[in-house]
Amino acid sequence: MKMKSFEMDMTTGSLAKKMISYALPFIATGALQLLFNTADVIVVGRFAGETSLAAVGSTTSLIGLIVNMFMGLSVGVSVLVSQYYGSRHYEGVSQTVHTAFCVSLILGVLVGGFGFFFAKPMLMIMGSPHDVIDLATLYLKIYFCGTPAFLFYNFLAAALRAVGDTRRPLIYLGSAGVLNIALNLIFVIVFHMGVAGVALATIASQVLSAVLILRCMRKSHGSSYRIEYSQLKINWNKLFLMLKIGLPAGIQSSLFAISNVLIQSSINFWGSQVMAGNAAAQSLEGFTYTAMNSVSQTALAFTGQNIGAGKLKNVTRVIYWSVLYVSAIGLIMGIVSYLFQAPLLGLFTTEDAVISHGSVRLLYVCFPYFLCGVMDVLVGVLRGIGYSLVPMLISVGGICGFRILWIYTIYPIFHQLETIYISYPISWVITGMIQAICLLFIIKKLQKHFDKRKGLTI
Repeated sequence: MKMKSFEMDMTTGSLAKKMISYALPFIATGALQLLFNTADVIVVGRFAGETSLAAVGSTTSLIGLIVNMFMGLSVGVSVLVSQYYGSRHYEGVSQTVHTAFCVSLILGVLVGGFGFFFAKPMLMIMGSPHDVIDLATLYLKIYFCGTPAFLFYNFLAAALRAVGDTRRPLIYLGSAGVLNIALNLIFVIVFHMGVAGVALATIASQVLSAVLILRCMRKSHGSSYRIEYSQLKINWNKLFLMLKIGLPAGIQSSLFAISNVLIQSSINFWGSQVMAGNAAAQSLEGFTYTAMNSVSQTALAFTGQNIGAGKLKNVTRVIYWSVLYVSAIGLIMGIVSYLFQAPLLGLFTTEDAVISHGSVRLLYVCFPYFLCGVMDVLVGVLRGIGYSLVPMLISVGGICGFRILWIYTIYPIFHQLETIYISYPISWVITGMIQAICLLFIIKKLQKHFDKRKGLTI
């Protein structure tokens, strides 16, 4: 099958240049996707007040807890498609894409329904303050109505990126981002809809991105990932493989979110001003994390194609360049965020106290964020190889277990906001070191496998 102009062979040529070419649109796409929530926070903070800002910000961890569990399956889609594509098994690509189509819609309806009906009880468990919980509940109920479109877009976008296409997802999400921001301003400033307005704007943008990517994959004639309605069915073998790789990733993300929910509950103790400052700082950190995570996803895709093609030596080059790129991005963006904290946090609020509380989080979390990026790159490589359970277990212990233990042991002794935040960089260092040791062991094991047979059987 002839390679299309949007696709990329990640197994030949200069991997360093190709990784940059692949990652840059991915970074831009992630930044635009993050603008969905950031636009919500900015518009709410500037035009709807401090309480509304705290309400939207307090839902971040809870949304991550529910959605990320199922978003992990998109990792399974990406790994399967990249390995099949690398080994030129185009029928496997097609079967995986059609299975992803069906599963994303089914999960979207189930997750959306659960989030809608259990929004307030979950916020109550988190200890949301009485002056915030009603607005937060309203935001969540509306937000979860858009879950089917959200998962649908991300599952199909994962397939496109696995074959090297990061440009068209950027175009589609860019269009959706413009719509989101425009509707935010109209609903909140003109119609005074508050948190309901920003939630509705988010749904509209998610639906648009889903429609655009479906149109793209329907019109991709001659491509292995073209959507054919007549072929829409769940291939149970592909679903099993998708679950084998994606489920541990989803569980890991959800357990991360559980620890973040626990931390958010501890932050809620300090009141709405601290919550608002924390929400604003999280939004800034999100851009740094998104850029670094794009490198991690790049490492996953390049690793997957090279494993499928039987080129293990290329995987070590992918690791080298990925760690170099992610460290540079994390250090530069972390330093800039901290040095320009006042004007950047000022985008979200005009309250001096809120800005002050946000700057504390930037110092302890965003400044050393590159450590998280290195850790995620190692996880991405492990998943690209096909190992998903191992990095999950390491991350659950090193990130979730450590932070939960920290909250129940160290935090009560040193009962300060800074004590909560410093648990982040410590957990990244511990987990990253263990992931690196594990990866070295697996590469040595794979070398013996590749010496006997070319490629990796999927």
